[in-house]
Amino acid sequence: MAPSNYSYKYFNVTFPQEHVAHVEINRPEKLNAFVEEMWLNLGQIFNKLSHDPDVRCVVLSGAGDRAFTAGLDVQAASQGSILGASGTKLDVARTATGIRRHIFEFQSCITAIEKCEKPVISILHGYTYGLGLDIASSTDIRLSTTMTLFSVKEVDIGLAADIGTLSRLPKCVGNQSWVKDICLTARQFSSEEALRFGLVSGVFGDKAEALREGFRIAGVVAGKSPVAVQGTKSIVNYSRDHSVEEGLNYTAIWNAAMVQTEDVKAAMLAGLQKDKKKPTFSKL
Repeated sequence: MAPSNYSYKYFNVTFPQEHVAHVEINRPEKLNAFVEEMWLNLGQIFNKLSHDPDVRCVVLSGAGDRAFTAGLDVQAASQGSILGASGTKLDVARTATGIRRHIFEFQSCITAIEKCEKPVISILHGYTYGLGLDIASSTDIRLSTTMTLFSVKEVDIGLAADIGTLSRLPKCVGNQSWVKDICLTARQFSSEEALRFGLVSGVFGDKAEALREGFRIAGVVAGKSPVAVQGTKSIVNYSRDHSVEEGLNYTAIWNAAMVQTEDVKAAMLAGLQKDKKKPTFSKL
Protein backbone atom coordinates (compact mmCIF):
# COMPACT_ATOMS: atom_id res chain seq x y z
CA MET A 1 0.00 0.00 0.00
CA ALA A 2 1.05 3.58 -0.63
CA PRO A 3 1.18 6.06 2.26
CA SER A 4 -1.28 8.96 1.85
CA ASN A 5 1.53 11.33 0.86
CA TYR A 6 2.20 9.12 -2.19
CA SER A 7 -1.37 9.20 -3.51
CA TYR A 8 -1.62 10.43 -7.13
CA LYS A 9 -4.30 10.14 -9.81
CA TYR A 10 -2.07 8.76 -12.56
CA PHE A 11 0.55 6.86 -10.54
CA ASN A 12 0.57 3.86 -8.25
CA VAL A 13 3.34 4.13 -5.65
CA THR A 14 3.82 1.00 -3.56
CA PHE A 15 6.52 -0.54 -1.39
CA PRO A 16 6.58 -4.26 -2.30
CA GLN A 17 9.73 -5.14 -0.39
CA GLU A 18 11.93 -3.63 2.27
CA HIS A 19 13.51 -0.32 1.22
CA VAL A 20 12.20 -0.67 -2.38
CA ALA A 21 9.57 1.58 -3.96
CA HIS A 22 7.61 0.74 -7.10
CA VAL A 23 6.34 3.67 -9.19
CA GLU A 24 3.82 2.62 -11.83
CA ILE A 25 2.59 5.03 -14.51
CA ASN A 26 -1.16 4.43 -14.39
CA ARG A 27 -3.06 5.51 -17.48
CA PRO A 28 -3.18 2.21 -19.37
CA GLU A 29 -6.33 3.04 -21.35
CA LYS A 30 -4.28 5.77 -23.08
CA LEU A 31 -1.08 3.69 -23.35
CA ASN A 32 0.21 5.61 -20.30
CA ALA A 33 0.55 8.74 -22.46
CA PHE A 34 1.38 11.85 -20.43
CA VAL A 35 -0.74 14.92 -19.81
CA GLU A 36 0.68 17.89 -17.90
CA GLU A 37 -0.57 16.78 -14.48
CA MET A 38 1.36 13.54 -14.91
CA TRP A 39 4.81 14.98 -15.44
CA LEU A 40 4.29 17.45 -12.60
CA ASN A 41 3.32 14.54 -10.34
CA LEU A 42 6.27 12.46 -11.57
CA GLY A 43 8.67 15.18 -10.45
CA GLN A 44 6.95 15.45 -7.07
CA ILE A 45 7.08 11.68 -6.54
CA PHE A 46 10.80 11.36 -7.25
CA ASN A 47 11.67 14.42 -5.17
CA LYS A 48 9.87 12.76 -2.24
CA LEU A 49 11.47 9.37 -2.83
CA SER A 50 14.89 11.00 -3.02
CA HIS A 51 14.63 12.14 0.61
CA ASP A 52 12.53 9.27 1.98
CA PRO A 53 14.80 7.48 4.50
CA ASP A 54 12.82 4.24 4.11
CA VAL A 55 13.60 4.01 0.37
CA ARG A 56 16.94 2.83 -1.03
CA CYS A 57 16.02 1.84 -4.59
CA VAL A 58 13.12 2.53 -6.99
CA VAL A 59 11.56 0.43 -9.76
CA LEU A 60 9.66 2.35 -12.47
CA SER A 61 7.18 0.70 -14.85
CA GLY A 62 3.91 1.30 -16.69
CA ALA A 63 0.49 -0.18 -15.90
CA GLY A 64 -0.86 -2.79 -18.30
CA ASP A 65 1.05 -4.79 -20.88
CA ARG A 66 0.70 -2.51 -23.90
CA ALA A 67 3.05 0.34 -23.01
CA PHE A 68 5.63 1.70 -20.61
CA THR A 69 4.44 4.99 -22.07
CA ALA A 70 3.53 5.99 -25.62
CA GLY A 71 4.95 9.42 -24.77
CA LEU A 72 3.21 12.78 -24.73
CA ASP A 73 -0.55 12.81 -25.19
CA VAL A 74 -0.36 14.88 -28.38
CA GLN A 75 -4.10 15.54 -28.51
CA ALA A 76 -4.10 17.01 -25.02
CA ALA A 77 -0.85 18.90 -25.66
CA SER A 78 -2.24 20.45 -28.86
CA GLN A 79 -4.91 22.14 -26.76
CA GLY A 80 -2.44 23.31 -24.12
CA SER A 81 0.28 25.92 -23.86
CA ILE A 82 3.12 24.08 -25.64
CA LEU A 83 1.69 22.81 -28.93
CA GLY A 84 -1.57 24.69 -28.88
CA ALA A 85 -2.06 28.03 -30.57
CA SER A 86 -2.54 30.93 -28.20
CA GLY A 87 -5.76 32.88 -28.57
CA THR A 88 -3.86 36.12 -27.91
CA LYS A 89 -1.31 37.54 -30.30
CA LEU A 90 1.84 38.14 -28.27
CA ASP A 91 5.20 39.63 -29.05
CA VAL A 92 7.56 36.89 -30.33
CA ALA A 93 10.04 37.40 -27.47
CA ARG A 94 7.30 37.15 -24.86
CA THR A 95 5.82 34.05 -26.46
CA ALA A 96 9.28 32.46 -26.58
CA THR A 97 9.88 33.33 -22.92
CA GLY A 98 6.67 31.59 -21.88
CA ILE A 99 7.45 28.49 -23.93
CA ARG A 100 11.02 28.35 -22.60
CA ARG A 101 9.80 28.53 -19.00
CA HIS A 102 7.31 25.75 -19.68
CA ILE A 103 9.98 23.55 -21.24
CA PHE A 104 12.31 24.14 -18.28
CA GLU A 105 9.52 23.12 -15.90
CA PHE A 106 8.83 19.96 -17.93
CA GLN A 107 12.56 19.14 -18.10
CA SER A 108 12.97 19.55 -14.35
CA CYS A 109 10.20 17.02 -13.67
CA ILE A 110 12.02 14.36 -15.72
CA THR A 111 15.43 15.38 -14.37
CA ALA A 112 14.05 14.67 -10.88
CA ILE A 113 14.48 10.97 -11.74
CA GLU A 114 18.16 11.45 -12.56
CA LYS A 115 18.70 13.64 -9.49
CA CYS A 116 16.91 11.21 -7.18
CA GLU A 117 19.49 10.10 -4.61
CA LYS A 118 18.22 6.53 -4.91
CA PRO A 119 19.03 4.36 -7.96
CA VAL A 120 16.09 3.99 -10.36
CA ILE A 121 15.51 0.83 -12.42
CA SER A 122 13.15 1.25 -15.38
CA ILE A 123 11.18 -1.68 -16.81
CA LEU A 124 10.57 -0.79 -20.47
CA HIS A 125 7.75 -2.80 -21.98
CA GLY A 126 5.37 -2.46 -24.90
CA TYR A 127 5.48 0.96 -26.54
CA THR A 128 8.32 3.11 -25.22
CA TYR A 129 8.01 6.15 -27.43
CA GLY A 130 9.05 9.80 -27.27
CA LEU A 131 8.78 10.90 -23.65
CA GLY A 132 9.26 7.25 -22.72
CA LEU A 133 12.87 7.53 -23.89
CA ASP A 134 13.29 10.88 -22.14
CA ILE A 135 12.27 9.13 -18.92
CA ALA A 136 14.23 5.94 -19.59
CA SER A 137 17.48 7.79 -20.32
CA SER A 138 17.21 9.54 -16.93
CA THR A 139 17.08 6.21 -15.06
CA ASP A 140 20.12 4.31 -13.81
CA ILE A 141 19.41 0.76 -14.99
CA ARG A 142 17.15 -0.09 -17.95
CA LEU A 143 15.57 -3.51 -18.57
CA SER A 144 13.22 -4.37 -21.43
CA THR A 145 11.23 -7.25 -22.91
CA THR A 146 11.42 -9.06 -26.23
CA MET A 147 8.23 -7.24 -27.28
CA THR A 148 9.30 -3.70 -26.36
CA LEU A 149 9.21 -1.21 -29.24
CA PHE A 150 11.18 2.04 -29.01
CA SER A 151 11.00 5.25 -31.02
CA VAL A 152 12.18 8.84 -30.63
CA LYS A 153 9.01 10.24 -32.22
CA GLU A 154 9.42 14.00 -31.92
CA VAL A 155 10.50 14.76 -35.52
CA ASP A 156 7.23 13.17 -36.65
CA ILE A 157 5.31 15.95 -34.89
CA GLY A 158 7.64 18.71 -36.08
CA LEU A 159 9.77 19.05 -32.96
CA ALA A 160 13.30 18.45 -31.80
CA ALA A 161 13.04 16.30 -28.67
CA ASP A 162 13.49 18.79 -25.83
CA ILE A 163 12.94 16.96 -22.53
CA GLY A 164 16.20 15.01 -22.28
CA THR A 165 16.65 12.35 -24.96
CA LEU A 166 18.95 14.36 -27.23
CA SER A 167 21.16 15.31 -24.27
CA ARG A 168 21.22 12.00 -22.37
CA LEU A 169 20.89 9.29 -25.00
CA PRO A 170 24.33 9.91 -26.61
CA LYS A 171 25.91 9.48 -23.18
CA CYS A 172 23.88 6.34 -22.47
CA VAL A 173 25.05 4.52 -25.60
CA GLY A 174 28.23 6.27 -26.80
CA ASN A 175 27.36 5.98 -30.50
CA GLN A 176 26.54 9.30 -32.16
CA SER A 177 25.76 7.74 -35.53
CA TRP A 178 23.14 5.39 -34.12
CA VAL A 179 21.61 8.14 -31.97
CA LYS A 180 21.26 10.42 -35.00
CA ASP A 181 19.86 7.54 -37.05
CA ILE A 182 17.00 6.82 -34.63
CA CYS A 183 16.35 10.48 -33.74
CA LEU A 184 16.37 11.87 -37.30
CA THR A 185 14.23 9.09 -38.77
CA ALA A 186 11.94 8.46 -35.76
CA ARG A 187 12.07 4.82 -36.83
CA GLN A 188 10.92 2.08 -34.54
CA PHE A 189 13.59 -0.22 -33.09
CA SER A 190 13.55 -3.38 -31.02
CA SER A 191 14.96 -4.48 -27.69
CA GLU A 192 17.55 -6.54 -29.54
CA GLU A 193 18.87 -3.37 -31.15
CA ALA A 194 18.59 -1.45 -27.86
CA LEU A 195 20.66 -4.15 -26.14
CA ARG A 196 23.22 -4.23 -28.95
CA PHE A 197 23.86 -0.50 -28.63
CA GLY A 198 23.82 -0.46 -24.83
CA LEU A 199 20.54 1.36 -24.20
CA VAL A 200 19.33 -1.52 -22.01
CA SER A 201 21.33 -3.98 -19.93
CA GLY A 202 18.93 -6.91 -20.17
CA VAL A 203 16.04 -8.24 -22.26
CA PHE A 204 13.43 -10.59 -20.79
CA GLY A 205 10.60 -12.71 -22.14
CA ASP A 206 7.75 -10.53 -20.87
CA LYS A 207 6.93 -7.70 -18.50
CA ALA A 208 6.43 -9.99 -15.50
CA GLU A 209 9.87 -11.54 -15.98
CA ALA A 210 11.50 -8.14 -16.43
CA LEU A 211 9.78 -6.86 -13.28
CA ARG A 212 10.99 -9.85 -11.29
CA GLU A 213 14.55 -9.13 -12.37
CA GLY A 214 14.11 -5.43 -11.62
CA PHE A 215 12.92 -6.19 -8.10
CA ARG A 216 15.72 -8.71 -7.63
CA ILE A 217 18.32 -6.10 -8.54
CA ALA A 218 16.53 -3.50 -6.39
CA GLY A 219 16.64 -5.89 -3.43
CA VAL A 220 20.38 -6.40 -3.85
CA VAL A 221 20.98 -2.65 -4.06
CA ALA A 222 18.70 -1.97 -1.08
CA GLY A 223 20.77 -4.40 1.00
CA LYS A 224 23.93 -2.37 0.52
CA SER A 225 25.06 0.62 2.55
CA PRO A 226 22.84 3.57 1.53
CA VAL A 227 25.87 5.83 2.01
CA ALA A 228 27.85 3.77 -0.52
CA VAL A 229 24.96 3.45 -2.99
CA GLN A 230 24.05 7.13 -3.04
CA GLY A 231 27.71 8.08 -3.31
CA THR A 232 28.25 5.70 -6.21
CA LYS A 233 25.29 7.08 -8.18
CA SER A 234 26.36 10.67 -7.55
CA ILE A 235 29.99 10.08 -8.54
CA VAL A 236 29.16 8.10 -11.70
CA ASN A 237 26.71 10.80 -12.87
CA TYR A 238 29.19 13.56 -12.11
CA SER A 239 32.04 11.77 -13.87
CA ARG A 240 29.89 11.23 -16.98
CA ASP A 241 29.80 15.00 -17.51
CA HIS A 242 33.37 15.88 -16.43
CA SER A 243 36.96 14.97 -17.12
CA VAL A 244 38.68 12.08 -15.35
CA GLU A 245 40.68 14.52 -13.24
CA GLU A 246 37.55 16.40 -12.20
CA GLY A 247 35.82 13.10 -11.41
CA LEU A 248 38.71 11.96 -9.22
CA ASN A 249 38.72 15.26 -7.37
CA TYR A 250 34.95 15.07 -6.79
CA THR A 251 35.33 11.49 -5.51
CA ALA A 252 38.09 12.52 -3.08
CA ILE A 253 36.02 15.38 -1.69
CA TRP A 254 32.92 13.18 -1.41
CA ASN A 255 34.69 10.32 0.35
CA ALA A 256 36.67 12.59 2.66
CA ALA A 257 33.42 12.80 4.59
CA MET A 258 31.53 9.67 3.61
CA VAL A 259 34.32 7.14 4.22
CA GLN A 260 34.05 8.01 7.90
CA THR A 261 30.63 6.35 8.07
CA GLU A 262 29.94 3.46 10.43
CA ASP A 263 28.75 1.54 7.35
CA VAL A 264 32.36 0.83 6.35
CA LYS A 265 33.08 -0.84 9.68
CA ALA A 266 29.85 -2.85 9.54
CA ALA A 267 30.51 -4.06 5.99
CA MET A 268 34.14 -4.97 6.69
CA LEU A 269 33.26 -6.80 9.91
CA ALA A 270 30.56 -8.80 8.10
CA GLY A 271 33.09 -9.74 5.42
CA LEU A 272 35.51 -11.04 8.03
CA GLN A 273 32.93 -13.20 9.81
CA LYS A 274 32.98 -16.84 8.78
CA ASP A 275 29.20 -17.16 8.88
CA LYS A 276 28.94 -14.24 6.42
CA LYS A 277 26.22 -12.59 8.48
CA LYS A 278 24.54 -9.91 6.42
CA PRO A 279 25.28 -6.43 7.78
CA THR A 280 22.47 -4.04 8.63
CA PHE A 281 22.71 -0.35 7.90
CA SER A 282 20.95 2.63 9.42
CA LYS A 283 18.59 4.78 7.39
CA LEU A 284 20.03 7.78 5.60
